[in-house]
Amino acid sequence: MTVAKTKRNAPARRKDKKAGDFAAVFAGLKKILEPYEERLSVLPYRPEFYCLQTRGAGPNGKPVWFAAVRMGKNYVSYHFMPIYMNPGLQKRISPELKKRMQGKACFNFNAVDSQLFRELEDLTAAGFEGYRAKKFA
Repeated sequence: MTVAKTKRNAPARRKDKKAGDFAAVFAGLKKILEPYEERLSVLPYRPEFYCLQTRGAGPNGKPVWFAAVRMGKNYVSYHFMPIYMNPGLQKRISPELKKRMQGKACFNFNAVDSQLFRELEDLTAAGFEGYRAKKFA
């Protein structure tokens, strides 16, 4: 009976570790965006979703998304809209970061990667400057 109990508890421990890793990933990615809160608007905060958008209207008359961090079941996503609109930024993505890319503007992580987070931090700064140049921010 103890063997069955141990087997039953093992996945729960792995899940807790995964949740802890995801919380650290979420916090690390959110930290990249926090310096931009002064110039952008934070959408209503939820523990699993953090999003910044422009305060003013974009070309379609609505605010433009800048970036978001979303915690999912299998990874934490960093949605970064400037990369979608700026081919120059796309060319700056390293092969290592490109492996994390899903679609045109999303990067998925299941663990903290300091090197790739620093690269995202640099891309985010360049993307923000691009938004400022377009008068979005």
